[in-house]
Amino acid sequence: MGRQDGPDERHRRPAGVSDATVAALGRLSEALETIERARGHLYSLHQLVGHADLMLDDAVAQFRAAGQHAIADRISTELLGRNVIAGRWTFQIVEDFDDGYYALFRDVDRQAREELVGGRRHLYEAEMKERRRSRGRPGHEARPGTAG
Repeated sequence: MGRQDGPDERHRRPAGVSDATVAALGRLSEALETIERARGHLYSLHQLVGHADLMLDDAVAQFRAAGQHAIADRISTELLGRNVIAGRWTFQIVEDFDDGYYALFRDVDRQAREELVGGRRHLYEAEMKERRRSRGRPGHEARPGTAG
């Protein structure tokens, strides 16, 4: 007997879970995905600021070689190694974000899924896939290894 058409068990809604709950979990998941993107941008900021700070070493050397000692001194004493916000370099911002807001966001998402749908992920998307796919068509299979 062939495998049942449709999502695998971990992407099926448990009995008794309402459309409203699946939609709310989907929105929470979407919000977390947005925070994941924001976190990536935060890490980009961290790396870009760090790279720019290291580039200042070359700028200082070039200004000194050009005889522009006053600007080289200002860069060296005022800008090189400066905190990007009061008391913090970007690595500290990243750590505070990861350990605080980000950790809580992930915990809330995990707890909601565990309590409401047995930890299942992406139920909203799995159900959307079922509504939108063309059954029986190549490239529209419910999951790997099944006929469309």
